[in-house]
Amino acid sequence: MTRVLSTPPAMISGCLAGAPQPVLPVSGGDGLLLRPWERRDAAAFLSAYEDEETRRWHTHRPSTEDRVREWFDGYRRDWEREKGCHWAVARDSGEVLGRMALRGLDFDDGVANAAYWVLPAARGAGVATRALAVVSAWALDDIGFHRLELDHSTRNHASCGVATRAGYRLEGTKRNAAVHDDGRHDMHLHARVRGD
Repeated sequence: MTRVLSTPPAMISGCLAGAPQPVLPVSGGDGLLLRPWERRDAAAFLSAYEDEETRRWHTHRPSTEDRVREWFDGYRRDWEREKGCHWAVARDSGEVLGRMALRGLDFDDGVANAAYWVLPAARGAGVATRALAVVSAWALDDIGFHRLELDHSTRNHASCGVATRAGYRLEGTKRNAAVHDDGRHDMHLHARVRGD
């Protein structure tokens, strides 16, 4: 069924897929950047889901490097279909430190959802905050999204800090909104809008 809008879409189709997925430098002078995932990143990606802290908050997990590469293929298709944007947070040397993504892209309303994780060795150094700030500025200022949202378990204090430091205001709590390994969790909803 085709959706008919009474107002024009906030964004025009083709604003992403019309160009290659960009590499986004992260300020700080330490060679940090966001780049598309490469097949050679599969082992680092899989290692994140072997970490207890990552597993606590992410229930959709790959089990093998082959499965990770299938995810990477899906990430490329997401870009081509303008359904999502997925980056490795990496050093210019190639070392993977984390993941940054925009999912659920809605061009009609100009809204997307941010998601991220950081490998244990890179935690506590501002990697997630800086990467989220860069992808948010790109999405809002360069691409034309109006609103970016993210949610996390109310028990995930580290993610709450990342969101807040990257300019995402806490808007409320979604009760019993997500299933984790230990049951249902309330979720904080944060958002950043153009002009914040």
